[in-house]
Amino acid sequence: MSPSDDLTGDAAALPRIRTATTDDAAAIAAIWNPIIRDTAITFWPAERPAAEIAAMIAARQRDGHAFLVAEADWRLLAFGTYAQFRSGAGYARSLEHSIHAAPGARGRGVGRALLTALEQHARDAGGRIMIGAITASNAGSIAFHDRMGYGVWGRIPRAGWKFGQFHDLVLMGKDLG
Repeated sequence: MSPSDDLTGDAAALPRIRTATTDDAAAIAAIWNPIIRDTAITFWPAERPAAEIAAMIAARQRDGHAFLVAEADWRLLAFGTYAQFRSGAGYARSLEHSIHAAPGARGRGVGRALLTALEQHARDAGGRIMIGAITASNAGSIAFHDRMGYGVWGRIPRAGWKFGQFHDLVLMGKDLG
């Protein structure tokens, strides 16, 4: 897949979904870092520099996993990626995704387009299940995953620490078969 490939099939109705490049790292950081800094949506403790994100994009693609972006009017609206759920050959077909959208892009079908493209990429690469690990207080993400056909597969109490308190983690999954 090349960076110019359109994965939506309907560019007029949805933003364009394409493969991320390392040149997208700064724009991805601009979306991701306020989420890291200001919310418990992710338990990551520190903002990610563009160089770290560029290395992550390259590593995911080298490993055969997707790192995609959604854009409209030459502006990055969101990004999504997946990687192996746990290390070890036995988990090679079990994948975990992450999707983050800029505030103005939420509720416009961007997440749906990205997750659909991630799932298809994973299927094409032999993936069997896709997992979303969601902070339990993130009701919007839980509802989104439910609408996308994900079921609650587990809850890990006090799994994450952020802002001086523990947060539960909800695992939602979907069989891609």
